[in-house]
Amino acid sequence: MSLYGALFTGVSGLSANSQALGIISNNISNVNTVGYKSSEAQFATILASTTDAGSFSSGGVRASANQLIGKQGLLQTSESATDLAVSGSGFFTVTEGNTINPDKTELLYTRAGSFTQDADGFLRNQSGYYLQGWALDSTGGLPTNRNLIEPINLGQLTGTATQTGNIELRANLSAAQTADGAYVAGDVNAGTVSAHFERTLEVFDTQGGAQPLRLAFVKSAANTWEYEIIYDGDVTNIGGAANNPVATGTVTFNSDGTVANVNGAAPAAGTAAITIPWDLAASGLGTQAITLDFGTIADANGLTQFDSASTLISSGVDGALFGGISGVRVDTDGVVIALFDNGVERAVYKLPVANFQNPEGLSAANGNAYIRTDESGDVTLLEANTGGAGAVAASSLEASTVDLAEEFTKLITTQRAYSAATKIITTADEMLEEMIRIKR
Repeated sequence: MSLYGALFTGVSGLSANSQALGIISNNISNVNTVGYKSSEAQFATILASTTDAGSFSSGGVRASANQLIGKQGLLQTSESATDLAVSGSGFFTVTEGNTINPDKTELLYTRAGSFTQDADGFLRNQSGYYLQGWALDSTGGLPTNRNLIEPINLGQLTGTATQTGNIELRANLSAAQTADGAYVAGDVNAGTVSAHFERTLEVFDTQGGAQPLRLAFVKSAANTWEYEIIYDGDVTNIGGAANNPVATGTVTFNSDGTVANVNGAAPAAGTAAITIPWDLAASGLGTQAITLDFGTIADANGLTQFDSASTLISSGVDGALFGGISGVRVDTDGVVIALFDNGVERAVYKLPVANFQNPEGLSAANGNAYIRTDESGDVTLLEANTGGAGAVAASSLEASTVDLAEEFTKLITTQRAYSAATKIITTADEMLEEMIRIKR
């Protein structure tokens, strides 16, 4: 190797170790950056030419950065429900703007999940990237085209109300009650017969309004009770008094006090179908179907007939009044659920988890995000917990993968290597000076 070759080798050592110092410095600077993936300097030999065995050609060294994108950082708990992390493989899909259905070439991918709502209700992380997701339909279903993603916008949610569809009844009807053999359906509503037991429940109509329904029971024979469902509101809402009671029927009991059948169903059933005939012109409401559940056949888990006073133990009425949005939560499947102050929850979006055949081939972008490249392969948008995609962890953030102690060790090693490279240049320079002095 010539002296000039030694000089070039020393210079390449300075350049490579300078680049390594920059990589280490970047790691240390991002030790607290959410979702940051540490990089490492990889050194490779440079030869001036190919040589035969036993000969030597001067060369040098070069350094390149290798970011360990697939390395999982520790998950740390957070106070915010919209702080998100991916537990496992995959990335959140984001864009620089809040455009709906962006072109796939504009998508970026990140593990930095510190999302908060902006002034318009869009979820955006600290780098200004907007979180993308699938908009769910009214039943919580996903779109057929899984490439149709859009920015998560919670500002468009105003409020919701839910109509009653099910009533569950837990009550006891006294077995000692004397039967009224002259009872005819509708007598309680007409006032000609007094109910042996009755209670009024509040149900919710198709617009979320509270409406009173009275459940009245009359014992008509041994182990047989008749029921009337009476609307106690403004009867013009149901088209007039002639439409009351809105439902009637019969409940029979077994000798052990459990329900035997409701309305003579075949096979025996413990439920009754009720239809409230709301008058559209008078009330603005549509016809409402409700299932009344008296319990499981031959099981004392609903309506019973025991030798004890008639009493209502509990009732369950679904539905809710109108309520405004009060918060949001995200489950492990990435479903964004809006919370309303009336207790209703509604799934509105689902977060896709972006997977790549080779995540190490992604190209880094500003703001701790990545861009798809030919080396990474095309993106596949998967549902969380399926097809190898990780789970979504809410109220969590992924910590930086930087090991500070390891970086300080690398910092010292790089400094020593840089000093050694300067010694190569100094020594080669002194030898050149000796060569020049020979001529003198």
